[in-house]
Amino acid sequence: QVNLAYVEAADYITEPVNREPPSREAQLLTLQNTSEFDVLVIGGGATGSGCALDAVTRGYTGLKTALVERDDFSSGTSSRSTKLIHGGVRYLQKAIMKLDIEQYRMVKEALHERANLLEIAPHLSSPLPIMLPVYKWWQLPYYWVGIKLYDLVAGSNCLKSSYVLSKSRALEHFPMLQKDRLVGAIVYYDGQHNDARMNLAIALTAARYGAATANYMEVVSLLKKTDPQTGKERVSGARCKDVLTGQEFDVRAKCVINATGPFTDTVRKMDDKGAADICQPSAGVHIVMPGYYSPENMGLLDPATSDGRVIFFLPWQKMTIAGTTDTPTDVTHHPIPSEEDINFILNEVRNYLSCDVEDSEGDVLAVWFHILGLVTDPKSADTQPISRNHIVDISDSGLITIAGGKWTTYRSMAEDTVDTAVKVHNLKAGPSRTVGLFLQGGKDWSPTLYIRLVQDYGLESEVAQHLAATYGDKAFEVAKMASVTGKRWPIVGVRLVSEFPYIEAEVKYGIKEYACTAVDMISRRTRLAFLNVQAAEEALPRIVELMGRELNWSDYKKEEELETARKFLYYEMGYKSRSEQLTDRSEISLLPSDVDRYKKRFHKFDEDQKGFITIVDVQRVLESINVQIDENTLHEILNEVDLNKNGQVELNEFLQLMSAIQKGRVSGSRLAILMKTAEENLDRRVVIPVDRSCGGL
Repeated sequence: QVNLAYVEAADYITEPVNREPPSREAQLLTLQNTSEFDVLVIGGGATGSGCALDAVTRGYTGLKTALVERDDFSSGTSSRSTKLIHGGVRYLQKAIMKLDIEQYRMVKEALHERANLLEIAPHLSSPLPIMLPVYKWWQLPYYWVGIKLYDLVAGSNCLKSSYVLSKSRALEHFPMLQKDRLVGAIVYYDGQHNDARMNLAIALTAARYGAATANYMEVVSLLKKTDPQTGKERVSGARCKDVLTGQEFDVRAKCVINATGPFTDTVRKMDDKGAADICQPSAGVHIVMPGYYSPENMGLLDPATSDGRVIFFLPWQKMTIAGTTDTPTDVTHHPIPSEEDINFILNEVRNYLSCDVEDSEGDVLAVWFHILGLVTDPKSADTQPISRNHIVDISDSGLITIAGGKWTTYRSMAEDTVDTAVKVHNLKAGPSRTVGLFLQGGKDWSPTLYIRLVQDYGLESEVAQHLAATYGDKAFEVAKMASVTGKRWPIVGVRLVSEFPYIEAEVKYGIKEYACTAVDMISRRTRLAFLNVQAAEEALPRIVELMGRELNWSDYKKEEELETARKFLYYEMGYKSRSEQLTDRSEISLLPSDVDRYKKRFHKFDEDQKGFITIVDVQRVLESINVQIDENTLHEILNEVDLNKNGQVELNEFLQLMSAIQKGRVSGSRLAILMKTAEENLDRRVVIPVDRSCGGL
């Protein structure tokens, strides 16, 4: 790793009052039994969690702080970002071209915050080189000057100096690049992180320092009381509802902070029905593709797409992220990505990929849609959005609203917000102490920590690396919970799904981290839903079983959790797009000769001419060629193609699959590979591969 910039630690930080975050039940009791908090934060995203941490760590005792979140921590935009910790190269370009001092200040602030975040959560973040390919000679000096200015603005917080690559060197680093017309490339450095886990680390750290934090607590209304000195009504807390049980109670506070991102105006209208909207929501879509689409340690920036938007192409968790789009949208709790956005990203990616690399819809493993809350200042005559700048607004009744900004600057946004709260509400507190304050798991982490996990517990190296990079110095607690595998090696660590290093112990530990639903587990405690929706669905039954055992769920509750999680994968994470590739959008368009060939292959398995095949049919053919595949794996293989989920694959479904494969909409189908190999080798024993080919849908 490159040398990180030194971040000066705070002069004095009180030690956490809790070695571990209190349970959710204990936090709810604190919320109910505390007569009045100093600060109540509404919203458990990055900014809201940052506000809670900033408030609770001020001074020697900290402000008495509460945080409530209607859904799960990081359930909204904070878990659906581009995964970058960056100053914003394009914002610096705008600042220079338009002589905009505000944009310049935002970039400089973000670069300082980037260095701080890399320092306080080293297990969850790291520097990432990003390549900017150049296809015209005149662009080379133009982009070089811009990137060098980016380094210059970073100053002592510069991660590593940018540099120029020749065409041949650029192709060495990024062999997937299109060679034609390539002149060279410029490489600069930004940061990358695991966004949902970072958000969770902020919230857990706040809880350890004494903040009463609770997810699945919805604010139903704001409480108000009359100020005896002025006679005006002032916000004095909130009526909260436990979404899981339906219980309601009041949480009183001297100051209420609204940090609800795209839902900012909803809370502002609870305070004042006539309040003007300040949030202008913008939608962005990201897609996840197999890791071979990008080098393991270098990203790519397309500064000028066909419609002027910027697209990143980044390695993340051994996969490749491509995004994002930027279009106006309505605010919704369950944003659904559109096929149009997916195709736009694929088309732009195609412009940069070598002709040797064919991208297809079948290689889209997951998709997500996030809503950014761009803001306008309600006190300004200019109604245009303030880009990614943030504002702190104070209503007539004392409600503090923090809106806008970006992930990277969450800490400075929180500092500005709490500074305002202290001043407006006359709270007794010292200055912010969050610069240099380690987040949960970061203090005793080291790059070699995973080796101790392998040596002390007998974990696989890949699993150990994953645990160290996800939990930091708390990885040992997860390892202690790991189940014995019954194998010679690894000794412990039963995986949830074979292709990913997530283990069953993480489900048990995730409950300690306030996971309440199966969706929490597949999307934010683990990141399976963001990496491969098919794998996430396969892991769901076991996850629900483990959570049900820990949380005493009834059979009805387990079924409900399974159904909710499957709907989440289907609508919000791209599974719907996968299904449409095989049904609505994939009519069978095969040559008659191809249809006959595939029917013959199908009937080798469907001996009884039923018109469908089941696990029993596949097992019979495999046994005839002396090949053994366990029943669970076979069930998973058929489930990938069984769209109506009736436990069997009809001839029509099989032909749709083969048609979609020919069109490039589906790749790496294990059933197609297995049936073809079995047909070719019915008379001799062979090893049939059943692992996913890149995990393609």
